[in-house]
Amino acid sequence: MNRDKTPAVIGDRDSIMAFHAVGMRTVPVDGIEETETAIFRLAQAGCPVIFITERAAALVPEQLKKYKTQTFPVIIPIPDRSGSNGFGMQGIMDNVKKAVGFDIFENGKGDKE
Repeated sequence: MNRDKTPAVIGDRDSIMAFHAVGMRTVPVDGIEETETAIFRLAQAGCPVIFITERAAALVPEQLKKYKTQTFPVIIPIPDRSGSNGFGMQGIMDNVKKAVGFDIFENGKGDKE
């Protein structure tokens, strides 16, 4: 298996270790600098998909924006061992709102802005 094409998971050690058991590359991080470095190195290595815990993603929103317009890597926020903090869902809602021009999630009404 080509390690450069293996999906990776970034986050705190306790949240990501289970992914190692299924063959994914795991990169434990603690803090902004380690998270930024991990994303950069994985992107440079050609990693196509990076899962990142929502807590780690919330530390580096500007770096995530840089990769959003690129084809690869796809960076996907996931809940950590403590559950979701809403960061991933907010990103989905923002993208849908941008794509369709209004918030389809807002109280089920879909009010236009």
